[in-house]
Amino acid sequence: MLPRWHPREHLALARYALRWLLIATPIAIVVGLACAIFLYALDRVTTYREKHAAILYFLPLAGVVIAAVYYYLGKPAEPGNSLIIDEIHQPSAGVPARMAPLIFLTTIITHLFGGSAGREGTAIQMGGSISASLARPFHLSPHTTRTLLMLGMAAGFGAVFGTPLAGAVFAMEVLSIGLLSYESLLPCLIASIVADFTCTFALHPTGVSHTDYHIHLILPHLHLPTLFYIALSSIAFGLAARLFAELTHSLARLFKPLHPLIRPLLGGLIIIASVYLLHTRDYLGLGVHPSPAGHVSIVTSFTPEGSDSFSFLAKLLLTAITLSSGFKGGEVTPLFFIGATLGNSCAKLLHIPAATFALFPAAGFVAVFAGATNTPLVCTLMGIELFGGDHSIYLATACFTAYFFSGHSSIYPSQRLATPKHNSPQMAEKKNI
Repeated sequence: MLPRWHPREHLALARYALRWLLIATPIAIVVGLACAIFLYALDRVTTYREKHAAILYFLPLAGVVIAAVYYYLGKPAEPGNSLIIDEIHQPSAGVPARMAPLIFLTTIITHLFGGSAGREGTAIQMGGSISASLARPFHLSPHTTRTLLMLGMAAGFGAVFGTPLAGAVFAMEVLSIGLLSYESLLPCLIASIVADFTCTFALHPTGVSHTDYHIHLILPHLHLPTLFYIALSSIAFGLAARLFAELTHSLARLFKPLHPLIRPLLGGLIIIASVYLLHTRDYLGLGVHPSPAGHVSIVTSFTPEGSDSFSFLAKLLLTAITLSSGFKGGEVTPLFFIGATLGNSCAKLLHIPAATFALFPAAGFVAVFAGATNTPLVCTLMGIELFGGDHSIYLATACFTAYFFSGHSSIYPSQRLATPKHNSPQMAEKKNI
């Protein structure tokens, strides 16, 4: 039986909402501005790298600089996203203030010299570090600190991708596989919306903006053959997500015995060699737009001629090498690239007509991300925000299927297992919540 309504309950709810509106808004504004500066800087260094191809030869040296910065100045901040997730699960030493400037600087260096990395990790770490730093003088309770870290993550994710709904849910869904806690929903939503608005407003005078991915298809609301092909392709998306996560962790273990300053030196040399073996620079940097001399990118993958058959594998390998050897950045934008180009290959293999071709790269875009992070709801929302709500059932099918077939791997080692994806005694024993 539901409890009877009482006015005091809504007074308490109103006080809670007002309190977090007042707390989340200034934090989100600062995070949104930081993301705007980061996106602008990222755009500038990418343009510079594309105009000065020889800068790639300094990538190994740049990696040594990055490693030295963390080795001598930033050891407490080195775990990155894993540290923030751990602090949300069980607060301990806290998130250091130096995390934000260190990850900003080292991600920019990675992209300037040609490392294959993303940007979400940087935005999340900046969001978590800024929110923790602004709250530290007030000596807040562990529960309040947990909420602050979550809204910082939401603000960073929502602002850097221009997807405030996905950003709000990401901070709640990414913490544990199979568990979504709604206790911080309102603060995360406020922070994500405010940060996204602030970032977009601050970027407007610079000419830099979030990429427009909206696609226009001639497709019924529910076309069963297309839905079947999307589900079939999504098995491949899930397997690609697992391959990326497992390969990145395996390479990190392989590099670990080496001295921290040697790891990126070796990784940078491997990336340079890979560029010459592949005869293209399409797989360096973010990969959102094609390089001046290239043709493969996220944007071009939405057309049949805009991707090669194994582009997804090349990007997967270079990103895994970049991140596991000590360079900094995120995994998500490379996952978008891997998914979109793999979707392109699946559409060609299945002989999908031109009228619906773009749906498959769009599905891969969000589904590989869903599988690698175990966040199917976030990625469905992101797909709707980026590609439009007309294709929601196809995008949801892709995200849910890829999530299931990626198994229990994750790009975030600190992500906990709350509810296994299938019932078995072995998976029940691995539950850590």
